[in-house]
Amino acid sequence: MLFMPLPIILSVVLLLSTPGWAAEGEAFSDLDMNDPAALQEASRVIEEELKLASRPQTYLLIDLASGAIQIKARGVDLHRLPIAAWTVTELPRLTGAFRLTARPPVIRRKIDPSATTEQEPISLSDMPTEYRLSFNPAMILEVESAAEQGTMGWIRMASKKVWKQLRVWKQHLAGAQSPGEAPTISLTLSSEQAQSLAWSTVNGMPVVIRRPSEP
Repeated sequence: MLFMPLPIILSVVLLLSTPGWAAEGEAFSDLDMNDPAALQEASRVIEEELKLASRPQTYLLIDLASGAIQIKARGVDLHRLPIAAWTVTELPRLTGAFRLTARPPVIRRKIDPSATTEQEPISLSDMPTEYRLSFNPAMILEVESAAEQGTMGWIRMASKKVWKQLRVWKQHLAGAQSPGEAPTISLTLSSEQAQSLAWSTVNGMPVVIRRPSEP
């Protein structure tokens, strides 16, 4: 008979019995119930979410394991944004809840006083498609758009990805984390999804990261 340690058993019970997620079915539909590391990570994330869901606030779940960003409140999905690609540094340090220190910068349109129709001061189209967000505790989220066109756009995008991947490989080869460097998540989204994420953020917004079993 296969023996399962008590923490793993408790993780399974928590995943299957958490009330806040009952209406949506399984908490993580992609979860491999035979992977102890994945079960422990899912249990950790749900415990963090339970703390956040007890308050009337929206928060982000950056699910690197399934490749999606979930905008949530009270444990319920409000909106889901697919991630086209991602890289990460200092993966083991991405535990707990991080809080956004400032929203992405927005270039506000000038209001035309001579216009006869009502003008919105800001809209989704005014949101940036590439930006960098800082969190407390120290963590950086870099968002870039996958919509760059043409040869130069492709070269720029490929160069950025290669550089970021080299940083990850360098850390793995070194075999240790640098305590002075903040963990960094780099996400590639479509232009529309990047703008939607920027539109949804608020100062102090909590963020939880679900890490993959294998980086």
